[in-house]
Amino acid sequence: MAPEVNVIRAAIAQWESAVDHTSGPKPDGQLGAMIEVMLGTSARIGEVLAIRRRDIDITSPVPSIRLAGTIVSRKGEQTFRQDHPKTAKSTRVVAIPTFTADAVRRRLAKVGSMGLDDLLFQSRDGTPLTTGNVRRQLRQVLEGAGINGVTPHMFRRTVATAVNTNASVELAAELLGHTDTRVTVMHYIQRSELVNPATAALLDRAFAKDED
Repeated sequence: MAPEVNVIRAAIAQWESAVDHTSGPKPDGQLGAMIEVMLGTSARIGEVLAIRRRDIDITSPVPSIRLAGTIVSRKGEQTFRQDHPKTAKSTRVVAIPTFTADAVRRRLAKVGSMGLDDLLFQSRDGTPLTTGNVRRQLRQVLEGAGINGVTPHMFRRTVATAVNTNASVELAAELLGHTDTRVTVMHYIQRSELVNPATAALLDRAFAKDED
């Protein structure tokens, strides 16, 4: 999945750096930073949009982000930050990789002075972004680059699959904020078609032909 992720990164970077943006305001770099945070935390898009300055630690030897809220948008109501993620038990502190820490640092530098409760990602008016608008913007940007079918949730599944492949399903579940690995396996782990090649050696031993 890494090549596909890098194609997506490149498409967003090209869109954000383009000089001519005739439709709408000039991009402020938030979309690209959101992708890096999703890839580095496996967080839901609502959790990413709910990250506050107080939730970010980029000065420790191991930088981290605390995922402790989500953005809620209900029809006819003002979008707001809920003080816990999808479930109260999924609040977690995630050590972040270098690419995520770098993206967060760039974002903080761009924003400048922030209060502890200010959101890392926000509208130009300082209000919470809606998950629907972010999904729509991501789709429009990528479709403009000829990339279809990408959603924020895809990054969550991609991260879970990478962690499962390189470590364990238990670690993937912990990162996702799941208390039951069955949920992780059923909905987030992409099954590999490749059977462990150790079976070939095992069957060679079990059913070796007699020498003539």
